[in-house]
Amino acid sequence: MSYNGAAVIGACIRPRARARRRGRRRRRREDRWRNDSRRDRTCSDARANGAGCARSTHARVRHIVLHRTDAFLCDSTAMTGKDCVAIASDLRLGINQNQTTAVDYSKLHKIHDKLYLGLTGLISDQLTFIQKMRFKHEMYELRENRVMSPKVFGAVVSAALYEKRFSPYYTEPVIAGLDKDGKPYITSMDLIGADASTDDFVVAGDNVESLLGGCETFYRANLEPEELFTVISNCLMSGVNRDCLSGWGGVVTVIHKDGSFTRTLKGRMD
Repeated sequence: MSYNGAAVIGACIRPRARARRRGRRRRRREDRWRNDSRRDRTCSDARANGAGCARSTHARVRHIVLHRTDAFLCDSTAMTGKDCVAIASDLRLGINQNQTTAVDYSKLHKIHDKLYLGLTGLISDQLTFIQKMRFKHEMYELRENRVMSPKVFGAVVSAALYEKRFSPYYTEPVIAGLDKDGKPYITSMDLIGADASTDDFVVAGDNVESLLGGCETFYRANLEPEELFTVISNCLMSGVNRDCLSGWGGVVTVIHKDGSFTRTLKGRMD
Protein backbone atom coordinates (compact mmCIF):
# COMPACT_ATOMS: atom_id res chain seq x y z
CA MET A 1 0.00 0.00 0.00
CA SER A 2 1.43 3.39 -1.00
CA TYR A 3 0.96 6.75 0.69
CA ASN A 4 2.00 10.31 0.21
CA GLY A 5 4.86 10.80 2.61
CA ALA A 6 4.94 14.60 2.29
CA ALA A 7 1.29 14.90 3.28
CA VAL A 8 1.81 12.67 6.33
CA ILE A 9 4.86 14.62 7.45
CA GLY A 10 3.07 17.96 6.97
CA ALA A 11 0.07 16.70 8.92
CA CYS A 12 2.38 15.77 11.76
CA ILE A 13 4.28 19.08 11.75
CA ARG A 14 1.28 21.45 11.77
CA PRO A 15 -0.13 20.36 15.17
CA ARG A 16 3.36 20.63 16.66
CA ALA A 17 3.75 24.16 15.25
CA ARG A 18 0.39 25.16 16.68
CA ALA A 19 1.40 23.77 20.05
CA ARG A 20 4.65 25.75 19.97
CA ARG A 21 2.77 28.95 19.11
CA ARG A 22 0.31 28.37 21.94
CA GLY A 23 3.22 27.83 24.29
CA ARG A 24 4.89 31.08 23.22
CA ARG A 25 1.66 33.04 23.68
CA ARG A 26 1.16 31.50 27.12
CA ARG A 27 4.73 32.38 28.17
CA ARG A 28 4.28 35.96 26.96
CA ARG A 29 1.07 36.30 28.99
CA GLU A 30 2.81 34.92 32.06
CA ASP A 31 5.68 37.38 31.57
CA ARG A 32 3.26 40.31 31.35
CA TRP A 33 1.41 39.20 34.46
CA ARG A 34 4.71 38.77 36.30
CA ASN A 35 5.95 42.21 35.26
CA ASP A 36 2.65 43.85 36.20
CA SER A 37 2.68 42.19 39.61
CA ARG A 38 6.29 43.26 40.18
CA ARG A 39 5.47 46.86 39.18
CA ASP A 40 2.42 46.94 41.46
CA ARG A 41 4.49 45.68 44.40
CA THR A 42 7.17 48.30 43.72
CA CYS A 43 4.60 51.11 43.61
CA SER A 44 2.95 49.84 46.80
CA ASP A 45 6.29 49.76 48.61
CA ALA A 46 7.17 53.23 47.37
CA ARG A 47 3.85 54.64 48.56
CA ALA A 48 4.24 52.92 51.93
CA ASN A 49 7.69 54.51 52.36
CA GLY A 50 6.37 57.95 51.41
CA ALA A 51 8.02 58.02 48.00
CA GLY A 52 6.34 58.73 44.69
CA CYS A 53 5.54 56.21 41.99
CA ALA A 54 5.88 57.10 38.34
CA ARG A 55 2.97 54.92 37.33
CA SER A 56 0.58 56.20 39.99
CA THR A 57 1.66 59.82 39.41
CA HIS A 58 0.92 59.49 35.68
CA ALA A 59 -2.48 58.00 36.41
CA ARG A 60 -3.23 60.74 38.93
CA VAL A 61 -2.23 63.55 36.54
CA ARG A 62 -4.28 61.99 33.72
CA HIS A 63 -7.29 61.78 36.04
CA ILE A 64 -6.99 65.47 36.93
CA VAL A 65 -6.56 66.58 33.32
CA LEU A 66 -9.61 64.63 32.19
CA HIS A 67 -11.78 66.25 34.82
CA ARG A 68 -10.41 69.73 34.20
CA THR A 69 -11.49 69.52 30.55
CA ASP A 70 -14.83 67.85 31.25
CA ALA A 71 -16.86 70.87 30.16
CA PHE A 72 -20.38 70.25 28.95
CA LEU A 73 -22.77 72.37 26.99
CA CYS A 74 -26.43 71.93 27.65
CA ASP A 75 -29.44 72.41 25.43
CA SER A 76 -30.24 73.35 21.84
CA THR A 77 -33.42 73.29 19.78
CA ALA A 78 -34.57 74.17 16.26
CA MET A 79 -38.05 74.84 14.85
CA THR A 80 -39.57 75.57 11.46
CA GLY A 81 -42.10 78.18 10.40
CA LYS A 82 -43.57 79.63 7.21
CA ASP A 83 -40.50 80.21 4.99
CA CYS A 84 -38.41 80.64 8.13
CA VAL A 85 -36.52 78.59 10.67
CA ALA A 86 -35.28 79.25 14.20
CA ILE A 87 -32.51 77.75 16.31
CA ALA A 88 -31.92 78.42 19.99
CA SER A 89 -29.65 77.40 22.85
CA ASP A 90 -29.08 78.25 26.49
CA LEU A 91 -26.01 80.19 27.63
CA ARG A 92 -24.61 78.07 30.46
CA LEU A 93 -21.16 76.52 30.24
CA GLY A 94 -20.32 74.03 32.97
CA ILE A 95 -17.29 72.03 34.09
CA ASN A 96 -17.93 68.65 35.68
CA GLN A 97 -21.59 69.48 34.93
CA ASN A 98 -22.27 70.86 38.45
CA GLN A 99 -19.77 73.75 38.30
CA THR A 100 -20.89 76.78 36.28
CA THR A 101 -17.98 78.41 34.45
CA ALA A 102 -19.65 80.91 32.11
CA VAL A 103 -23.15 82.28 31.61
CA ASP A 104 -22.71 83.89 28.18
CA TYR A 105 -21.57 80.97 26.04
CA SER A 106 -23.65 80.51 22.91
CA LYS A 107 -23.75 77.08 21.27
CA LEU A 108 -24.90 78.46 17.90
CA HIS A 109 -22.34 78.68 15.09
CA LYS A 110 -22.92 80.51 11.82
CA ILE A 111 -21.90 78.56 8.71
CA HIS A 112 -23.30 81.11 6.27
CA ASP A 113 -26.20 83.59 6.20
CA LYS A 114 -28.86 80.90 5.72
CA LEU A 115 -27.33 78.07 7.77
CA TYR A 116 -26.55 77.66 11.47
CA LEU A 117 -25.14 74.75 13.46
CA GLY A 118 -25.91 74.22 17.15
CA LEU A 119 -23.75 71.89 19.23
CA THR A 120 -24.15 70.32 22.65
CA GLY A 121 -21.73 68.08 24.50
CA LEU A 122 -18.06 68.14 25.41
CA ILE A 123 -16.62 71.58 24.71
CA SER A 124 -13.23 70.38 23.46
CA ASP A 125 -14.90 68.07 20.93
CA GLN A 126 -17.30 70.85 20.04
CA LEU A 127 -14.57 73.34 19.20
CA THR A 128 -12.67 70.74 17.21
CA PHE A 129 -15.79 69.70 15.34
CA ILE A 130 -16.93 73.21 14.41
CA GLN A 131 -13.44 74.03 13.07
CA LYS A 132 -13.54 70.88 10.97
CA MET A 133 -17.00 71.69 9.61
CA ARG A 134 -16.06 75.26 8.74
CA PHE A 135 -12.99 73.99 6.93
CA LYS A 136 -15.10 71.52 4.93
CA HIS A 137 -17.61 74.23 4.04
CA GLU A 138 -14.92 76.68 2.95
CA MET A 139 -13.26 74.05 0.78
CA TYR A 140 -16.64 73.19 -0.76
CA GLU A 141 -17.30 76.88 -1.44
CA LEU A 142 -13.91 77.29 -3.11
CA ARG A 143 -14.35 74.17 -5.22
CA GLU A 144 -18.01 74.57 -6.20
CA ASN A 145 -18.22 78.39 -6.12
CA ARG A 146 -21.39 78.22 -4.02
CA VAL A 147 -22.34 77.61 -0.40
CA MET A 148 -23.63 74.32 0.96
CA SER A 149 -27.35 73.80 1.19
CA PRO A 150 -28.60 72.72 4.62
CA LYS A 151 -29.29 69.18 3.40
CA VAL A 152 -25.80 68.80 1.91
CA PHE A 153 -24.24 70.22 5.06
CA GLY A 154 -26.24 67.76 7.15
CA ALA A 155 -24.89 64.88 5.07
CA VAL A 156 -21.33 66.17 5.56
CA VAL A 157 -21.84 66.45 9.33
CA SER A 158 -23.32 62.96 9.49
CA ALA A 159 -20.41 61.49 7.52
CA ALA A 160 -17.85 63.27 9.71
CA LEU A 161 -19.47 61.89 12.88
CA TYR A 162 -19.78 58.37 11.50
CA GLU A 163 -16.15 58.45 10.42
CA LYS A 164 -15.19 58.72 14.12
CA ARG A 165 -17.74 56.20 15.34
CA PHE A 166 -15.19 54.05 17.21
CA SER A 167 -13.91 57.06 19.21
CA PRO A 168 -16.72 59.57 18.62
CA TYR A 169 -16.94 63.28 19.12
CA TYR A 170 -19.01 63.74 22.26
CA THR A 171 -21.36 66.24 20.70
CA GLU A 172 -24.89 66.20 19.29
CA PRO A 173 -25.40 68.68 16.44
CA VAL A 174 -28.58 70.54 15.53
CA ILE A 175 -28.72 72.02 12.02
CA ALA A 176 -31.16 74.70 10.85
CA GLY A 177 -31.25 76.60 7.58
CA LEU A 178 -33.07 77.63 4.42
CA ASP A 179 -32.30 76.19 1.01
CA LYS A 180 -32.09 78.25 -2.19
CA ASP A 181 -35.87 78.02 -2.62
CA GLY A 182 -36.51 79.33 0.90
CA LYS A 183 -37.67 75.96 2.21
CA PRO A 184 -36.76 75.37 5.88
CA TYR A 185 -34.63 72.39 6.85
CA ILE A 186 -33.83 71.17 10.36
CA THR A 187 -32.21 68.01 11.67
CA SER A 188 -30.44 66.64 14.73
CA MET A 189 -28.00 63.75 15.11
CA ASP A 190 -26.49 61.54 17.75
CA LEU A 191 -22.79 60.91 18.40
CA ILE A 192 -22.31 58.72 15.33
CA GLY A 193 -24.30 60.83 12.87
CA ALA A 194 -27.70 59.13 12.80
CA ASP A 195 -29.88 61.71 11.06
CA ALA A 196 -33.31 62.68 12.44
CA SER A 197 -34.55 65.34 10.03
CA THR A 198 -38.13 66.50 10.42
CA ASP A 199 -40.44 69.33 9.40
CA ASP A 200 -41.52 70.67 12.82
CA PHE A 201 -38.89 70.75 15.62
CA VAL A 202 -35.82 68.96 16.96
CA VAL A 203 -34.03 69.13 20.32
CA ALA A 204 -30.69 67.97 21.74
CA GLY A 205 -28.76 68.21 24.98
CA ASP A 206 -29.19 67.42 28.67
CA ASN A 207 -32.86 68.19 29.08
CA VAL A 208 -34.51 66.79 25.95
CA GLU A 209 -37.58 65.48 27.79
CA SER A 210 -38.64 68.91 29.04
CA LEU A 211 -37.75 70.55 25.73
CA LEU A 212 -39.81 68.02 23.79
CA GLY A 213 -42.77 68.57 26.09
CA GLY A 214 -42.61 72.34 25.65
CA CYS A 215 -42.26 72.09 21.87
CA GLU A 216 -45.18 69.69 21.56
CA THR A 217 -47.30 72.10 23.62
CA PHE A 218 -46.43 75.42 21.97
CA TYR A 219 -45.57 74.51 18.39
CA ARG A 220 -47.94 75.39 15.52
CA ALA A 221 -47.38 75.05 11.81
CA ASN A 222 -46.77 77.97 9.42
CA LEU A 223 -45.61 80.50 12.00
CA GLU A 224 -44.33 83.90 10.90
CA PRO A 225 -40.79 84.89 11.97
CA GLU A 226 -41.86 86.95 15.01
CA GLU A 227 -44.36 84.31 16.09
CA LEU A 228 -41.72 81.62 15.64
CA PHE A 229 -39.32 83.61 17.82
CA THR A 230 -41.90 83.85 20.59
CA VAL A 231 -42.76 80.14 20.44
CA ILE A 232 -39.18 78.83 20.43
CA SER A 233 -38.26 81.25 23.22
CA ASN A 234 -41.10 79.95 25.39
CA CYS A 235 -40.13 76.36 24.62
CA LEU A 236 -36.47 76.95 25.51
CA MET A 237 -37.18 78.82 28.73
CA SER A 238 -39.81 76.39 29.96
CA GLY A 239 -37.50 73.47 29.22
CA VAL A 240 -34.27 74.74 30.76
CA ASN A 241 -36.02 76.02 33.89
CA ARG A 242 -36.76 72.39 34.75
CA ASP A 243 -33.08 71.37 34.64
CA CYS A 244 -30.48 72.60 37.14
CA LEU A 245 -27.66 71.98 34.62
CA SER A 246 -29.20 74.22 31.94
CA GLY A 247 -30.39 77.78 31.58
CA TRP A 248 -28.84 81.08 32.64
CA GLY A 249 -30.54 82.78 29.71
CA GLY A 250 -30.64 81.86 26.06
CA VAL A 251 -29.97 83.01 22.52
CA VAL A 252 -32.31 82.65 19.53
CA THR A 253 -31.53 83.09 15.84
CA VAL A 254 -34.39 83.27 13.32
CA ILE A 255 -33.56 82.86 9.62
CA HIS A 256 -36.10 84.07 7.05
CA LYS A 257 -36.07 84.82 3.34
CA ASP A 258 -35.11 88.48 3.85
CA GLY A 259 -32.27 87.84 6.30
CA SER A 260 -31.93 86.81 9.94
CA PHE A 261 -31.93 88.25 13.44
CA THR A 262 -30.47 87.09 16.75
CA ARG A 263 -31.84 87.99 20.18
CA THR A 264 -30.73 87.17 23.70
CA LEU A 265 -33.17 85.93 26.32
CA LYS A 266 -33.01 86.65 30.03
CA GLY A 267 -33.69 83.68 32.28
CA ARG A 268 -33.16 82.48 35.81
CA MET A 269 -29.59 83.07 36.98
CA ASP A 270 -29.42 80.36 39.62
